[in-house]
Amino acid sequence: MRIAVFGANGPTGRHLTRQALDAGHEVVAVTRRSGSLPVRPGLTVAVADATDPAAVDTALGGTDAVLSALGARFSKETITAYSASATVITGAMASHGIKRLLTVSSSIADPNWRPTGAHFFNHVLDPLVNRRLGRTLHEDMRRMEAMIRQTDLDWTLVRPSGLFEHPVATDYHTAEASADGVFTARVDLAASSLRELVEQRYVRTAMGVITTAVKPIFAKLIWNEGVKKK
Repeated sequence: MRIAVFGANGPTGRHLTRQALDAGHEVVAVTRRSGSLPVRPGLTVAVADATDPAAVDTALGGTDAVLSALGARFSKETITAYSASATVITGAMASHGIKRLLTVSSSIADPNWRPTGAHFFNHVLDPLVNRRLGRTLHEDMRRMEAMIRQTDLDWTLVRPSGLFEHPVATDYHTAEASADGVFTARVDLAASSLRELVEQRYVRTAMGVITTAVKPIFAKLIWNEGVKKK
């Protein structure tokens, strides 16, 4: 299969690109920065802004499916990166006759998501970080989801929980709408997305994915995902 990966140079996109190539797929890595991905057989790099209709249309030529791992940082200002890019990508897919789309969203997009037994997260971290600091980001994620749901594509909204780095894929868990857990390793997010691309268990619905076999050290998670990235 020839797969277009948007956000291919990001932390999740790199896992998606590597795992897809390892599985024997061809990958069109769509990124705004050229020369930032290692050369590999089966890999084509397409330099494009995901909100540029002409560039996206060119990048999708000859592809069979689209995986979007685009992301944005928290901001007090209105965020439109998710919904704007989704509008352009789905429009280009329709013009090329490409039906299969998987796009990374978040468990936060499910209003009923409350991890079992995670009292500190549910009552302190989630209201402070996700509902306040990340409010504008998650509002745009919801706009993106609503827009994608209105298309006639074979879409899957992939909803991880708190993302962290882990070297190898684990025995992750998936569920419709959202999964009951606080953390998701990016390597598991990539692995579950590629498996769903083939198995098609969650077509035209959301797929929650969580990591159950390992948990990040919380202080290290805050440092790597919050402080270090700034």
